[in-house]
Parts: sequence; structure tokens; C-alpha cells
Amino acid sequence: MADRPVRGLHEQSNPRHRLRVEHDDHTLLIHLSGEDGDGWTTIAVDRRTREWAAAQDARQVDTARGADEALYEP
Repeated sequence: MADRPVRGLHEQSNPRHRLRVEHDDHTLLIHLSGEDGDGWTTIAVDRRTREWAAAQDARQVDTARGADEALYEP
């Protein structure tokens, strides 16, 4: 995932509330922080089929791994 392009946004009135998107040829990862900046929800989307999976955890790297595994592993 380190080579994926990353784009980020934050809420103007609450900069701790962030949205990040990263992608490669196969997968789109959408990361959404908690309202107070703590915790993450990540949605992984298969670009070809549009199937998706989501994961929640304290660290973004853990939600990315969890959503990716839920999407692609049986």
C-alpha cells in the first residue's frame, strides 16, 4: 500500500475529522477518521467488481489491512 497515491481532506471547522483516499490498479481505500480524530473506518472497494468491505479500529493501518483482507480473502 505504500506505493498508492494518497489524497486527503479535512473538515474546515474540525480539522481532526479527516478523509483519505488511496488507490492502485485493483483497489480503492477510503479512510474516515472519527469525529474527534480518534479511530478509523476504512472501506475497501474492488475497482473491477465494485464489491466492498469495511473495517474499524484505532489505527488506520489496521483498518486498511482488515478491509483489504475482508474483501479479498475467503
